[in-house]
Amino acid sequence: MSSNAVKFFAPQGLLALLLLAGSLASPLAHAQKVYRIVGADGKVTFSDQQPPPASHAQVSNAPAASAGGAATAGLPFELRQIASKYPVTLYSGENCGPCGVGRSMLVSRGIPFTEKTVSTHEDAQALQRISGDNSLPFLTIGGQQLKGFSDSEWTQFLNAAGYPTASVLPASYRQPAATPLVAVAVAAPAGATAASTATTTARPARPAVVPNDNPAGIKF
Repeated sequence: MSSNAVKFFAPQGLLALLLLAGSLASPLAHAQKVYRIVGADGKVTFSDQQPPPASHAQVSNAPAASAGGAATAGLPFELRQIASKYPVTLYSGENCGPCGVGRSMLVSRGIPFTEKTVSTHEDAQALQRISGDNSLPFLTIGGQQLKGFSDSEWTQFLNAAGYPTASVLPASYRQPAATPLVAVAVAAPAGATAASTATTTARPARPAVVPNDNPAGIKF
């Protein structure tokens, strides 16, 4: 089955040219939170484990669409249930024709979705980790990965997830604005370590909350 896709090339180096249709039935194994950690020595690493709160790290959070987020606010009950169980996320890039066509298809059908833009080297690395490829557009529906745009293919999986074939969105609904895949936080100054440590020891540490950004995946 053919699909339209464009390749994202990160600045400061070309990523490997891969255009694989992939197994559409495979689960979204790496679509949880992705952390980009910049150590004190400048070394960059990626991990799906949250770093210690007192570490000198620059952390970027690149989650897939989470149930109950902005994309599902104000939806009719049945549609909200579907969107919470099988959240839709579109990964797009600038000057990507198929991305625009795919976005228009989702909007015209009334699909609530989250859009993540891929425009930097860090975004490309995170996309590679999530999808195992660097093709755009990239769509996830619950646990399904769809690489490249195909109207018939996207329609098939949206129907299987239970999304209505025509828009039932209320007139007041507003699609959330697209956000970067990786939003880099400013690293804490070196002198902030002692204060951070003192604060941590003075107050009881809160239990870590394990993110659950993929509550369910579609299996056919």
